[in-house]
Amino acid sequence: MNTLEWESQQVFLAVLRSGSLSGAAKLLGIAQATARRRLDNLEQALGLSLFTRTPMGLTPTSGARRLIDHAEAMDLAAQAFNRAASAETSMDHGTVRLTCGELLGVEVLPALLQSFHYSHPGLKLELSIGDALEDIARLQSDIAVRLMRPIEADIVARRVGSLRVGIHASAACLARYGAPESLMSLRQGPLIGPDRRSADLRRLVDAGLCEAGQHFVIATDHHLAQLAALKAGLGFGLCPAPIARSHGLVHVLPDSFGFDVDVWIAMHSDLRKIKRIVKAFEVLGDKLHHYLEADSRGRKLACGVTTR
Repeated sequence: MNTLEWESQQVFLAVLRSGSLSGAAKLLGIAQATARRRLDNLEQALGLSLFTRTPMGLTPTSGARRLIDHAEAMDLAAQAFNRAASAETSMDHGTVRLTCGELLGVEVLPALLQSFHYSHPGLKLELSIGDALEDIARLQSDIAVRLMRPIEADIVARRVGSLRVGIHASAACLARYGAPESLMSLRQGPLIGPDRRSADLRRLVDAGLCEAGQHFVIATDHHLAQLAALKAGLGFGLCPAPIARSHGLVHVLPDSFGFDVDVWIAMHSDLRKIKRIVKAFEVLGDKLHHYLEADSRGRKLACGVTTR
């Protein structure tokens, strides 16, 4: 088999992502004729057809689908190589890739990055937001914010605090359904919860909020969608306390239900040689710590507990 060029495989990925040769050319910043030639070269080297033309655009063949994971892995490796190779002495050059779950990544992370971004305007920040864990051991991301302790090898990890999670509702929801007097009465009301994510359901069952066969009036595995449903007054559901307060949601049954989730920040130990990544790790870790500590102090003061 002929040696496969990475440029041709980049076109393959770009067509997958855009659905057309013209879209792939725009993504890669090349002429459409160049994209077509590289894709043709790849198909000839592989000895198979990668796409079929349909009314919806170019659709990958079964042979192409078998190659997607390998091409994606190579793309991630190439991105990691480029980030590591661009370790200029200046803090204002290069890229830092951050990965974080969708709720913290959308509701909390951007504001915490503001001062760092303003101080280093030439630095590119890539935000990978989603609940699927990118592999920091394989350098798919430079820095990860996790709600569990990272267990990968060769990882530098720091616990920055804990996030208090409780039951919340909007004022409109409470006006319509009333405030529940106990967890038992809450279970009879409209609950917002997971759809098919078994880990989330087990946590609710273990915490005593619901039973295994609980019916949720709004069921979704997306935490941002759960937050949107809470804000819309569709029912009662879980939300981290500081995020809930920022949207004016009311903490329901705070003395009867709630749990803490540890928050960690992690990076690969090899990245300690790259100043911009180390600085981003330190700044984001400190910002997260202060954010969580401020929430903890606020809760203690609300409960009448004094702190020194």
